Amino acid sequence: MKTIVIIPARGGSKRLPEKNILDFGGTPLLAHSINYALANSTIVDDIYVSTDDVTIKEIALKYGAKVIDRPADLAGDFEPTVTALKHSLETINDNTIENVILLQTTNPLRPVNLLQDCFEVFIKENCRSLFTVTQSHKKLGTIAANRFEPFNYKIGQRSQDLEPLFFENGLLYITKANSILDNKIITEDAYPFIVNHIFGEIDIDTKNDFDYATNLLKTIKISYEN
Repeated sequence: MKTIVIIPARGGSKRLPEKNILDFGGTPLLAHSINYALANSTIVDDIYVSTDDVTIKEIALKYGAKVIDRPADLAGDFEPTVTALKHSLETINDNTIENVILLQTTNPLRPVNLLQDCFEVFIKENCRSLFTVTQSHKKLGTIAANRFEPFNYKIGQRSQDLEPLFFENGLLYITKANSILDNKIITEDAYPFIVNHIFGEIDIDTKNDFDYATNLLKTIKISYEN
């Protein structure tokens, strides 16, 4: 049975135009996720990029991925990611595909061994889905009628005494193909894999996000060995 990577990369980004093809450390943003998948060839059988954009398609092919031509009606601003994954599986039409790894272009920096560690847990725990989370150490609250209402703490409480809360960091997702076809990336019994790493804070959707990630990239060395 096969495990494939699908990387959704549409061309219509509004907040950060042409986001997926921006130069990020000398490499198109999209290519970082392709290279990460290539470096995990012991797990990954095939790499697909789902796109509606000609330039993104050319970059995907150049860096060694296969391309799924996504129709315009599945590439809108409010279209959920799962529809791109489902369309990809239906287009590939290979019933030997068992597992789908979702890599998002907006999360280009990942710990080198993350996929290996996640996939080991995915198999060992017989998961239907797994996704990565990071612990938040922030004091959170809501604002209503110009009043701040603490959510996860009491005023004066120390940060180190907060009840642990976690957020979905987007670094990677692993899901059974049949769950994708059932319109689910994160199933009700999904395994939350904890990643307490600075890369879990990176999610590029705006120019500020991109600048922050670029500055971080300058201070570290990324090496993915095939």
